Amino acid sequence: MSYRNFFGFAREPFAQDMRVEDLFPLTALSGVNERIRFALDLGAATVITGEVGAGKSTSLRYAASRLHPSKYKIIPVIANNGTPMELYRQIGLALNVETRSPSLTTVIKTVRAVLTEITLRKEIPVLIIDEAHLMRLEVFGQLHTLVQFDFDSKPLVPLVMAGHNSLLDKLLYHTSRPLASRVVGKSHLQGLTLKEMHAYLKHHLEVGGIKEQLFSDEAILCIHQGSGGLLRQANLLARGALVAAAKEKLPVVSAEHVRVASTEII
Repeated sequence: MSYRNFFGFAREPFAQDMRVEDLFPLTALSGVNERIRFALDLGAATVITGEVGAGKSTSLRYAASRLHPSKYKIIPVIANNGTPMELYRQIGLALNVETRSPSLTTVIKTVRAVLTEITLRKEIPVLIIDEAHLMRLEVFGQLHTLVQFDFDSKPLVPLVMAGHNSLLDKLLYHTSRPLASRVVGKSHLQGLTLKEMHAYLKHHLEVGGIKEQLFSDEAILCIHQGSGGLLRQANLLARGALVAAAKEKLPVVSAEHVRVASTEII
């Protein structure tokens, strides 16, 4: 019997692709959303940082869901350590634009033309780059040329970058200064407190259709300590602990079940 059947879950309580409307109402979500909206209003850039699993991608998904599709054109990109050409090709793909030319100048011109068309339709293109800390310094040095009109007369594309803390270090380099000068807000996501972890786990159980608290106080403490308050790790520990409890046919998750779960993840 699966743990979902044993506990009576109507659906997966710790799904990675959870619906936006089911997300736990973290204070950080509203803060990130406010900074992103401020950057959009100014046509500027904003930065979100945090450890692995702190909720950066979730925050981006939440903020993007709050933007009306008739007004904003979301351009999502997951960065890597490739060349500026590779990044611009990714942006082109997100815009459904063919960018096969071997010339970076031509590719940039093509992408800018499409972005300009979007603005002429009274839409606001929003470039969202997740894992931005992976980008090469030369990409940071190039990117500002895409997000402005000629001679820096006015902004063309508001920019949202999310990544590990090293993202801020890369923005401090001299070659990154033109891009960094457009940053008008920074958000740093931290782990949940123990009190928030209690509420977080209870919320996810309710999303799965369970009203009672299945985790003992000791189990919640173990999840909090084992995850450092980071959401992704907490989800893995909570799900694994539920599996361990179901195997023993116990109705409440104990600290020992969390310890068992911790041996199964990296």
